[in-house]
Amino acid sequence: METAICGRIALSPNHVFNPKPGDKNSVCRGPCASRGILMSISATVSGKGGGGGILEKPVIERTTPGRESEFDLRKSKKMAPPYRVILHNDNYNKREYVVQVLMKVIPGMTLDNAVNIMQEAHYNGLSVVIICTQADAEEHCMQLRGNGLLSSIEPASGGC
Repeated sequence: METAICGRIALSPNHVFNPKPGDKNSVCRGPCASRGILMSISATVSGKGGGGGILEKPVIERTTPGRESEFDLRKSKKMAPPYRVILHNDNYNKREYVVQVLMKVIPGMTLDNAVNIMQEAHYNGLSVVIICTQADAEEHCMQLRGNGLLSSIEPASGGC
């Protein structure tokens, strides 16, 4: 059984600690009360049925109002499936231009990486430019196309 409550702590199904404002044993005192920071306390009870068991060490997570916790943000990022942005070779654009476009469109793209990607696309017909979220992949693909390069996206989970 897991319980997460702010301001009240459930000790067992029949016993609840409900602090009064200004109480010495209050969960929300000090910086919590003055800055408006929410605290959630989670405790797991071991034993059958969850009642009368021993409480394990509580986990305290602080979040600011109106903002998700870092755990929730990391969890949502992990859930988004990755996509590959693929650069295709063409017979129209010069190699130097392709390198310039890659450095302009892809954030953090270095000259060496751009040259390697361009060379791979030139010799093998295509090259993976970046692996990112679907929304970012679509944006990068459209920017590459807007600069005259042939590009596509595909899910990164399948294939080699």
